[in-house]
Amino acid sequence: MSTILAVISLFGHIALLLWGTRMVQTGIQRAYGPKLRRFLGVALRGRFRAFLAGLVATAILQSSTATGMIASGFAASGYVGLVPALAIMLGANVGTTLITQLFSFDVAAASPALILVGLVFFRRAMKPEMRHLGRVFIGLGFMLLALHQLLEVVSEFSRAMRLGSVLSMLSSMPLLSLVLSAALTWAAHSSVAVVLLVMSLAANGVIDPNQAFVLTLGANLGTAINPVVEAAGPDLSSKRLPVGNLLTKVFGIAVAFAALDPIASFMAPTDGDGARAVANFHTGFNLIVSLISLPFLSPVANILTRLMPSRPDDTDAGRPRYLEPVARGTPAVALEAAAREVLRLVDTLDEMLAGARRALHVPDRKLFSGLRKLDDVLDRLDNAIKRYVTSMGPDWLGEAEHRRREQILLFSTGLEQAGDVLDRNVFPRLEKCGRKGIAFSDDERRILEELVDRLMRNLRNAAALFMSQDGRLARLLIDEKTAFRTAEREGAIEHFRRLGEGDISAAEASSVHLDLLSDFKQINSHLVTSTAYSVLDRSQQQVFPLSGF
Repeated sequence: MSTILAVISLFGHIALLLWGTRMVQTGIQRAYGPKLRRFLGVALRGRFRAFLAGLVATAILQSSTATGMIASGFAASGYVGLVPALAIMLGANVGTTLITQLFSFDVAAASPALILVGLVFFRRAMKPEMRHLGRVFIGLGFMLLALHQLLEVVSEFSRAMRLGSVLSMLSSMPLLSLVLSAALTWAAHSSVAVVLLVMSLAANGVIDPNQAFVLTLGANLGTAINPVVEAAGPDLSSKRLPVGNLLTKVFGIAVAFAALDPIASFMAPTDGDGARAVANFHTGFNLIVSLISLPFLSPVANILTRLMPSRPDDTDAGRPRYLEPVARGTPAVALEAAAREVLRLVDTLDEMLAGARRALHVPDRKLFSGLRKLDDVLDRLDNAIKRYVTSMGPDWLGEAEHRRREQILLFSTGLEQAGDVLDRNVFPRLEKCGRKGIAFSDDERRILEELVDRLMRNLRNAAALFMSQDGRLARLLIDEKTAFRTAEREGAIEHFRRLGEGDISAAEASSVHLDLLSDFKQINSHLVTSTAYSVLDRSQQQVFPLSGF
């Protein structure tokens, strides 16, 4: 029974360590993620500055994966070259070791105070940033508490389960120890948690310095494998950055593994505390590998570019380009990727509207066939965006991220519905005109062309509003609804007049004209409803808060 309790206690404290690590990462990302992204964007002017920017950002975010996704987004958009992006990752590898340096000191007594302060901030603070910082303090407190308890539990567990003898057996097979540590890190998605666990084992004397360093190398390998495995899509260019980071890690691990004995004999006596030795080795390994790799990033980038060429842009328009699965663990980055994908919907719908305008003059069957394929692209992208955004657990989203998630879903849905109106109503009506030889009058065609132009302008304004959340632009879009209502009303009056005159051909043309006016008004309504009203509702709530009701 005591053995079972020891096992449960061990894994329970490991789970608490992972949970605390997650709370720190999500809290920092929610509070400062967008600001750190802007900071990285400004700092990308040279490899050394990019290295320092990656170090600072990861030291704050405590997630090299989050920093890597930001760098990947910059590289994929062409905003930054592969060399600075690789330099960011080298800095991120060093930055993620700093928290292990902090926890290598005896700071367990601060755990209750951190949890208390965090709870006060989380429950009482009015500003969202302060609530997120409360989450960070609680997470740090949990991590300290878990490490303190692990030191005791590991000692008991090693006696109850003869863990020391098992690990001693593994020490004779260092390659297996490295692989097992890498697999554990890959499964946990946290090199910090695994290295802290190794520090607990080393501090308790369960493992010797050689084995502790091997396990630390495995944790470094595992955290570099994750982004490579989760890099999405058949486009090999999206894997350049994670593969480049993995290659630098593998090179460093191979050298350190070969020289493990002299490294252990040099570092072990520097501090009697095994945890400090592991933390120093972890930081030193990443720092040395980064400094050695920095001068050689250009040839590495050239090799990666040759081995992993970009796919042509015209291969499959309906395939998402920016929805990286690994980014879902970093909501701020994932939502921005989804927003970029939504802008592809805007471009597709704009192309469909331009095709509808051409069809007012030449209702060609080949033209309509191409336009219907564009609607299929809209549907596929919309479905991919919705699956991607809704797959992020709502419990991990802050208030601003919940709001952005809703905006993405609303706008994506509105664009898809506008495309359906074109595909199911507008295009069949224009095809009918071509088959039956129905000709619009010059005034009718002019009105339709003006409304299509207006729709295309409103679509661009809706996209700008989606990105800027500007209340003035929202009011401008809502005012546009008046123009479409007026055109529909005047079209109806003209249609009734022609019916009274008894001109059958003119009445048939005006009937189709009236239907198209209604369709255009519906398309415009989808654009306005999916963007403008949510922005105005939010601005009114900020001016007239509802807390008093």
